[in-house]
Amino acid sequence: MTNPTNKSVFVRKTFSARPIGTFGQKDNVSQDKTFHRKFSNPTSFEAVAPQFIPNIPDKDTVRIIPLGGVEEVGKNMTVVECRDEIVVIDAGFQFPGEEAPGIDYIIPDTTYLQKKKRLIKGIFVTHGHLDHIGGIPYIADKIGNPPIFTRLLTSVMIKKRQDEFPQLPSLDLRVVEKDARIKVGKHLAVRFFNVTHTIPDAMGIVVETPFGNIIFTGDLKIDHDNGVPLPHEVETFSQIGKENNLLLAADSTNVERPGWSFSERAVHENLRKIIADTKGRLIIGTFASLLERIIFIIKTAEEFNKKVILRGRSMKVNVGIAKELQMLKVKTSTLIAPEEAESFPPQNVIILATGAQGDEMAALMRMSTKKDKHIKVNKTDTVLLSSSIIPGNEKSVQKLKDNLSRQGAKIIHYRVADVHSSGHANHDETLWIHKAIKPKFFMPLHGHHYMLRVHGEVAKEAGMPDANIIIPDNGMIIDLVEGGNKVQIQKENAPSGVVMVDGLGTGDVKDVVIRDRQLLAQDGMFVIISTIDVKTGKTRQSPDIISRGFIYLKESQDLLRQTRFLIKKTIEDATAEMHPVNFDYVKNHLREKVGKFLFQKTKKRPIILPVLIEV
Repeated sequence: MTNPTNKSVFVRKTFSARPIGTFGQKDNVSQDKTFHRKFSNPTSFEAVAPQFIPNIPDKDTVRIIPLGGVEEVGKNMTVVECRDEIVVIDAGFQFPGEEAPGIDYIIPDTTYLQKKKRLIKGIFVTHGHLDHIGGIPYIADKIGNPPIFTRLLTSVMIKKRQDEFPQLPSLDLRVVEKDARIKVGKHLAVRFFNVTHTIPDAMGIVVETPFGNIIFTGDLKIDHDNGVPLPHEVETFSQIGKENNLLLAADSTNVERPGWSFSERAVHENLRKIIADTKGRLIIGTFASLLERIIFIIKTAEEFNKKVILRGRSMKVNVGIAKELQMLKVKTSTLIAPEEAESFPPQNVIILATGAQGDEMAALMRMSTKKDKHIKVNKTDTVLLSSSIIPGNEKSVQKLKDNLSRQGAKIIHYRVADVHSSGHANHDETLWIHKAIKPKFFMPLHGHHYMLRVHGEVAKEAGMPDANIIIPDNGMIIDLVEGGNKVQIQKENAPSGVVMVDGLGTGDVKDVVIRDRQLLAQDGMFVIISTIDVKTGKTRQSPDIISRGFIYLKESQDLLRQTRFLIKKTIEDATAEMHPVNFDYVKNHLREKVGKFLFQKTKKRPIILPVLIEV
């Protein structure tokens, strides 16, 4: 369907060389209170000319655009468009990698949606993990603040996060039940189905189009007993499989892992045994987002007459939400404050903490480094790390384990005991999902390109023709044309560059800002302070030098002496017969000369900041 002026939409395109980082379920969420704008990728460039985005060819076309969540893990967001109606699936964020110092989060580029905000009928959210809801405060207002449809727990988690942004408009949150059907317009309707994940109220989404269903699994695994799906899973997916399923868009996170995923029920059994048998104090580190497991731990602790101490902001927030929604019903006396820890025998105390990934400021790391003023780890403690290691966090987790071991604690982790299971389906259960749903087309989501390719092979195993498998990139415009009978990939992409949230900054972070941060981290800074006589252009006194992260001044006196001489000579040569003195020229000249000199002497390139004082 064309836009109101019957003209094509033009937007500026940022081309990304690669995703900037991976999502990890971290504990420390920035207390960012401002709305941030779009920033460009430090490994990207912006096109000189605006990019042409073709309109939907005709009324017999359904358009799908993944704006995030492919080529990467995190910032999930997908657009479904038919005629004059758009629905959006999820709006998450991603944590940045080391190549983006100082950046808090990365969110999807919503330029395409901003151009068509009048067509958006709603955002439909699969579950409450941050890679699916974290972008909402930064995105919703930009795209017209459309209604947000989701289950109760997810809606409360979205609202809690939105409350951190009091300057933004209130969200239009609408709670749906599992059997709800939302008719969003003349052409599209949306239904929901329960899925098994690590958080309650997780759901898959069915977008009904005039040409068949588009099914989004969200994050999921299959509840099974030794590879046999349980009856409720069979009922759900067999019912969906009876319908006209145009396209399946499914979770690819663990698709390369063989067999079936380890059951969360088995994890609960092992946790129960550890809680019952541990003689001393038990400290459990896990993700605050694994709410089903956290609820189980607290209920089991109460069953064995043990007290629970919560450490970590997100842990307290999520447990508070679970209590508010009556998902967690325990005695008031079961949850105690940290300062009460010494009032009970150690074997009757369980500490439930964030930070199992070795996050520097998270609760468990603070305990391991003796910075927690209430909890002191000792040799009678058992520390249970109920999580796997997110790629890239290996060194941090090893440091955490080393710190805890130095204090004598016994450590149990997922490699020595079955104390963690993923919330994502392995190969065999993914294959089972494909065979149950029997879609006409398939598009893998939620994964790096390699994961998507592997998932495509699973679809082939299930009998799908290669021509019907779409391996997407972020921003790819996928048109199902001729009433859903043919796939047409547009040559042009929707904007899908990296959009960064940067602390309390209010402006655009350009490439130069990221490069400066990288240089500061690598080679430090070198500040030159010199007083110049505006009449003569001569320096009044020996220049002052401040070095941070570059050289240790006390051990570099000879280098400083040579540098001061060069600074004085460079300034006075540059200002000779210059009336009036052009201070901008002098600063640039000084930066160039001193930079070359320091590189010759040290092979380092610090950021050089000349400060010239006129007298």
